Amino acid sequence: MPWVILRSLGICCFAILSLVIPLEAVAAKVDFNRDIRPILSRNCFHCHGPDATHREADLRLDMEQGLKSTEEPAMIHPGQPSHSELFERVSSKDPDLVMPPSDSGKKLKPAEINLIRQWISEGAPWSQHWAYVKPKPVKTPTSKDQSWPVNWIDHFILSRLESKNLKPAKEADKITLIRRLSFDLTGLPPTPADVKRFVEDSGPQAYEKLVDGLLASPHYGERMAIYWLDLVRFADTVGYHGDQDHHISPYRDYVINAFNQNLPYDQFVREQLAGDLLPEPTLQQKIASGYNRVLQTSHEGGVQRKEYLAIYAADRIRNFSGVFMGATMGCCQCHDHKYDPYTIKDFYSMVAFFADIDEDQHLRRGADRIPTIREPEIFLYTDREKNQIAQLESSIKITEAELKTAEQKQEIKQLKQELEKLKKSRAAIDRSTTKTMITVSIKPREIRVLPRGNWLDETGPVVQPAIPEFLGPLNSKQDRLTRLDLADWLSSQQGYGPLMARVMVNRLWYLYFGRGIAPVLDDFGGQGGPPHYPELLDQLSIKFLDDQWNTKQMVKFIVMSRAYRQSSIESTKQRTKDPFNHWLNRQARFRLPAEMIRDNALAVSGLLVKEIGGPSVKPYQPEGYYRHLNFPKRKYIADTDESQWRRGLYVHWQRQFLHPMLKAFDAPSREECTAQRPRSNTPIAAMTLLNDPTFVEASRKFAEDVIRNGGTSDSAKIKFAFSKATSRQPEKIEREVLLTLLNSNRTAFSAKPKSADSLTHTGLAKTSSSLNAVELAAWTEVARALLNLNEVGTRN
Repeated sequence: MPWVILRSLGICCFAILSLVIPLEAVAAKVDFNRDIRPILSRNCFHCHGPDATHREADLRLDMEQGLKSTEEPAMIHPGQPSHSELFERVSSKDPDLVMPPSDSGKKLKPAEINLIRQWISEGAPWSQHWAYVKPKPVKTPTSKDQSWPVNWIDHFILSRLESKNLKPAKEADKITLIRRLSFDLTGLPPTPADVKRFVEDSGPQAYEKLVDGLLASPHYGERMAIYWLDLVRFADTVGYHGDQDHHISPYRDYVINAFNQNLPYDQFVREQLAGDLLPEPTLQQKIASGYNRVLQTSHEGGVQRKEYLAIYAADRIRNFSGVFMGATMGCCQCHDHKYDPYTIKDFYSMVAFFADIDEDQHLRRGADRIPTIREPEIFLYTDREKNQIAQLESSIKITEAELKTAEQKQEIKQLKQELEKLKKSRAAIDRSTTKTMITVSIKPREIRVLPRGNWLDETGPVVQPAIPEFLGPLNSKQDRLTRLDLADWLSSQQGYGPLMARVMVNRLWYLYFGRGIAPVLDDFGGQGGPPHYPELLDQLSIKFLDDQWNTKQMVKFIVMSRAYRQSSIESTKQRTKDPFNHWLNRQARFRLPAEMIRDNALAVSGLLVKEIGGPSVKPYQPEGYYRHLNFPKRKYIADTDESQWRRGLYVHWQRQFLHPMLKAFDAPSREECTAQRPRSNTPIAAMTLLNDPTFVEASRKFAEDVIRNGGTSDSAKIKFAFSKATSRQPEKIEREVLLTLLNSNRTAFSAKPKSADSLTHTGLAKTSSSLNAVELAAWTEVARALLNLNEVGTRN
């Protein structure tokens, strides 16, 4: 067998093993949370875990008292694995005794059995699940190389690398750093001028100045919104049945503005969960409460009210627990959670917090029309109307302050009438006007536990709003807890605040390193994975709290670290010793998210419209793609103005039929919370980059720019184009390949001038009549190749 195949098989086997057993557990002292709990959770908790109804043999292995019961046969005799029932059963060769049972489909691997033996030999120390323990300050570790760390993030990482005989990667070159920062913080590529300025700035503050400038950019909020909208499953359509449009785009604008204004994260959460319950809520806080309304709904005429209220309730708790708690409470909709300490009563007690949300209007009036009716909704004034109202209110105030004559009294009366007329006319405006769904609190519905999740079964007990029982009580001076109480508990230092901080900080880390410190971003429970740097994650969580939930400050702290600035190029030693980069001895390389793939092409071509906010847009889409959408039947009509070139963030999000370009690059349908998108590599994605009219049009305009501004020779133009797409100069082999491609296309299009004409008129953007069609078509093909480069679509 060839050496390369043997080597590949070796790496694959090692990779599979490392997914099961953390690398540091092979020889080091066993840690219960890191090494043992995941084994028990995967193999044992289903039958011997938190779910009391289905628990076998009255044995509970997720609790210390269950594992260390003194009743014989004792599960564990600390220090004596051969006398411990747990080890005896998992290592037994007898099919009637071995655990898990042979018919369960589960089986412990030899390495896992050895870990359990080692753990018992070491005294079987037990610890509470890490995700439910509040972060505690620890001393920053020391490292031998004192020159490398920039902040204490680096000390945590370097000390671990040194203990594993690994070295961090060298710092990335300045071109890579500015591209990395630009994509990570704004979702857009740097301009050639930005790159030149940073590369030529040799001052010690050059990097920090770049970071500060990008954090101050209005596009920072757009980039952060892309991720947040995945979490809260924001979409322009209702999801179920006819998947009709609904009014919600102002909520997206709220999210963008909140990140740009650096709204403290705890307040950001509070406004979304309970903006309508805040004292004298502002318009923006009411818009923020649209979070509670952006779930999937049905507007089919035969909808059963009780059934869909149960469906909506379950949807809300799945999303709430995933977004804010990193928990999978959806698993206890029908029974107690199999792996985590959440009960079915906890689930419906959480449902009761949201029982005051007015869904009755939508269930009474929802219709098969576009857009559908999802009251309660509010009209929003345009900028022009806002200015008119402000001017009228200012005039009234000034006149009232100077009130002396009957004539002035009459003037005030007229001004007030004009103001009232403007506001009233607003309420009668047609349905295409900007509206948005909001939350309105009504008398709470009665909430019962639904046995097995059955909405027809009313035998379960009535429950009141309450947090999960194992997390302690939540008291209120009022008769009934509200969504505002829940939001306050989430962010309270004495409540869930430190744990919510850990969830959010882990996600910020994922955005800037390609994976979380804890690898499963939406499940910190038994089926998730323990953090690879638990102390670092805890210290970042404490910092987030101490900094008053300042998101920009946390982002800056992370990207200023030396760890963030590392090169993503890996050595053979690094790949062998740490194939999945658990210990962060290099940066990550990964494909850009779908929206940023689009934005990058439009930005490089010069077509990108950088306007912030506004309603969703409809780019080119294959004809007939919506042919299976009914109730009502509809036809997709692409925008015919500059909306065609808006950022991917603003693309119309049709849940059942997501735009094909977004789908090809793994954007989610947003039916559920998505904390981490998959990253596939398929021919469909490559073909989309080559043939989607948006990318062909971008290539055409990019080619026009190259012809006009790239210089007089083909070689100069190639350098110009390559630099604009990648921010670096091409190597000799790259120039030669592109020149060959250019000349072959000149020949081909000279023979088929109609094909050249067709290509150069793709899309709405005007084609310059002064350019030769064959020449433009040939350069368009070069531009298409450049925009399809892995380097162009990858964050390095």
